[in-house]
Amino acid sequence: MKTKLTKKTKFIFITGGVLSSLGKGLAAAALGALLESRGMTVTFQKLDPYINVDPGTMNPFQHGEVFVTDDGAETDLDMGHYERYTDAVMAQMNNYTSGRIYYSVIEKERRGEYLGGTVQVIPHITDEIKSAVLQLDGTVDVAIIEIGGTIGDIEGLPFVEAIRQLRGELGRDYTLFVHLTLVPYIKAAGEVKTKPTQHSVKELLASGIQPDILVCRTEANLTVELKKKIALFCNVEPEAVITAIDVESIYEVPLSLHEEGLDDRVLEKLGIWTGAPYIKPWEELVQRIKNPKHTVTIGITGKYVDLKESYKSLHEALVHGGIANSAKVELKYISAEDLEEGDSQELLSGCDGILVPGGFGSRGVEGKMRAITFARENKVPFFGICLGMQLAVVEFACNIAKMEHAHSTEMDPHTPFPVIYLMKEWFDFRTGKTEVRDETSDMGGTLRLGAYPCRLKEGSFAHKAYGMDEISERHRHRYEFNNMYREQLEKAGLVISGASPDNTLVEIIELGDHPWFLGCQFHPEFKSKPMKPHPLFRDFIKAALNYRTKCQMG
Repeated sequence: MKTKLTKKTKFIFITGGVLSSLGKGLAAAALGALLESRGMTVTFQKLDPYINVDPGTMNPFQHGEVFVTDDGAETDLDMGHYERYTDAVMAQMNNYTSGRIYYSVIEKERRGEYLGGTVQVIPHITDEIKSAVLQLDGTVDVAIIEIGGTIGDIEGLPFVEAIRQLRGELGRDYTLFVHLTLVPYIKAAGEVKTKPTQHSVKELLASGIQPDILVCRTEANLTVELKKKIALFCNVEPEAVITAIDVESIYEVPLSLHEEGLDDRVLEKLGIWTGAPYIKPWEELVQRIKNPKHTVTIGITGKYVDLKESYKSLHEALVHGGIANSAKVELKYISAEDLEEGDSQELLSGCDGILVPGGFGSRGVEGKMRAITFARENKVPFFGICLGMQLAVVEFACNIAKMEHAHSTEMDPHTPFPVIYLMKEWFDFRTGKTEVRDETSDMGGTLRLGAYPCRLKEGSFAHKAYGMDEISERHRHRYEFNNMYREQLEKAGLVISGASPDNTLVEIIELGDHPWFLGCQFHPEFKSKPMKPHPLFRDFIKAALNYRTKCQMG
């Protein structure tokens, strides 16, 4: 493959060593934020070694949440970090897996594009990876490429080899290697140990890559002597050894890395000159987070509560809603299965607001319904997202509209009142075509994915929150509101406050006789940022604060 470069975009490759979950995604996002604060444009790409084509069908317990982009890509949760910390907008081209890369190569082989030649990891797989990376060339000043997994993983070897080749083809002025590693603190010995970092860099060197900068995750500040020791054994300058110390809030990471000089080292090595960074917004944000005026407790009723990464964007969006209201948001995760067997009053008491998030499958559904009933009857602010909205419709149908045994056909295919069902045909506003799906379609093929428009009803909770008549939000769901029962449910008091422009797809439901009760078919958490909290999360937290004040006043 002959690499063509516009000589406009510079590439930063971030790898990780020692162990997983060190925070490569956060480090990449924080670096992007620092570069933007200096007036540069940035974008990101995550290269994931697993063989799945995308994380769409992966168990959240294994992979965490699936982040959805405007163009309908089901991607790694690090995409959420990238968008929350910067102005970059992620899309299909920003996340590639081994499965997607191999699938593309196999399709080319089947079409005869390799002219009968033997297809190999080098050059065919590595060329495909390089082509994916170079799509970003010319689009921004700096592209930050994160390699998933840990150096030494067999699945990640083709990606490491591809970026090694890119260094040779693009040159040092256009490529930079940042290696995130662990410097553990041994409490019994009272000291930090550099050996894991040395071995990690040795493993990277064995793959032909010499890191330019080391970002060392640690619990204790690295002394000058320790930085010199790491620099000596890892063949970098002491100034290129950056301490990434644990912080209270993830939104402190840009400030912490800036204090260590990470952005200065990056610009110096890439030969880029900029003015001083404007980091005051980040400083003010951290101050608001650390000095809240109020506290509010939100109960989250789901089935993946044992792994908080399953609700990463949701967790952050609630924090953002708290920031907008000068409030610390305390999250109380309540297992939906516990609610099926336990006392709702006991499990949900103390919650100033109740949120039922998205999900798939029937497990825990009855527990979520009990949470919805509790919120409706006790006038506790309620926010239902995706499945949470669908179950709010089901709960209303059963208990208010007196549609006995009403349900979603996902849970009960034989329900007499399928108020939520699999819509066989629907109009896709992005393509201008009618999409067809049924129970036999591929799991991914039956989903409504990505951004869709929604028109809001004037005077509704949603309209007051957004302050506009039409919005665009991201979706990831299979089942829809059944319009056959729309009139019946509206007569019983259900408010349809948001729908598609042609009025066929119900997007938002509310209860008019409730302080704040809203369910939305889309996932608003994907578009929330710390400095631009999502309107629905902002107003949900505001309603929860009002409820808390009312309770305190007796």
